[in-house]
Amino acid sequence: MQNEKLILTEEWDKTFPKSDKVNHKKVTFHNRYGITLAADLYEPKNASGRLPALAVSGPFGAIKEQCSGLYAQTMAERGFIALAFDPSFTGESGGQPRYMASPDINTEDFQAAVDFLSLYENADPDRIGIIGICGWGGLAINAAALDTRIKATASMTMYDMTRVNAKGYFDSADSEEARYNMKAALNAQRIADYKSGEYELGGGVIDPLPEDAPFFVKDYHAYYKTPRGYHKRSLNSNGGWNKTGCMSFINQPILMYSNEIRGAVLLVHGDKAHSCYFSRDAYEAMVKDSKYAANKELMIIPGAVHTDLYDQVDIIPLDKLEAFFKENLK
Repeated sequence: MQNEKLILTEEWDKTFPKSDKVNHKKVTFHNRYGITLAADLYEPKNASGRLPALAVSGPFGAIKEQCSGLYAQTMAERGFIALAFDPSFTGESGGQPRYMASPDINTEDFQAAVDFLSLYENADPDRIGIIGICGWGGLAINAAALDTRIKATASMTMYDMTRVNAKGYFDSADSEEARYNMKAALNAQRIADYKSGEYELGGGVIDPLPEDAPFFVKDYHAYYKTPRGYHKRSLNSNGGWNKTGCMSFINQPILMYSNEIRGAVLLVHGDKAHSCYFSRDAYEAMVKDSKYAANKELMIIPGAVHTDLYDQVDIIPLDKLEAFFKENLK
């Protein structure tokens, strides 16, 4: 097993300012599919001994220079080693073809980050947690259900990507006929891609924004298409995923065994977010008939919309996150 040689940007090209309270460096690690992942590692300055460690990723279609890096740097300021990584096929990470997603490989990406942290000299392998944002919130829960080394998981403004791909937003396309038509279109796209020799992009967040755009589209535009969150390597800021990139999510539910997670789980969502139903339903499924419900919590933030939990540090419950991980990564 060896890491692929990646070309990593050494300049500070984040959407957030650099903290003078932490040390930062670029690192790489590989997953069990042989894909090399690129990451930013943040550590508290003047720390001693082995520290609790966190792996952070998301949102779905974002990169580590956006809000996962902000979360990682902020948690490092609060005493954790924190690793913000680009998922397979995106950002500075390896994997061909580009801009593909996989419920299996992307769950594995979190587990590979745990592998790295377990062997990192300044991290305590018995005190590892993960933070997943947006679509990576659901993948974080999936990873926690599979990986017994993960002691605590925070899911922020979560999407269940298998549910939204199979059923549409708000389950509005939850029928055999709708799924058949969607799959037929995707399979036709496969032929078109094979014939052209290129994967056609689906398009990122729409721009310019139509006046009649739904609120959640305006919410995404306000982050990904403005100086607040735009980044040249972000899928959502630019051409988006391949049209067939998320195809395998349609018939592979990822949260089947969430009620068997023994580690602590905190789900955080804004009550004004279009996506809040994902966290509410995931929490209910997680505690139903579970022997491990006592350390599961759903935290609803009044007035917050979906992207508020991306980067609005006055709305993100950072004190709660710090207390949650310190309590559960003792």
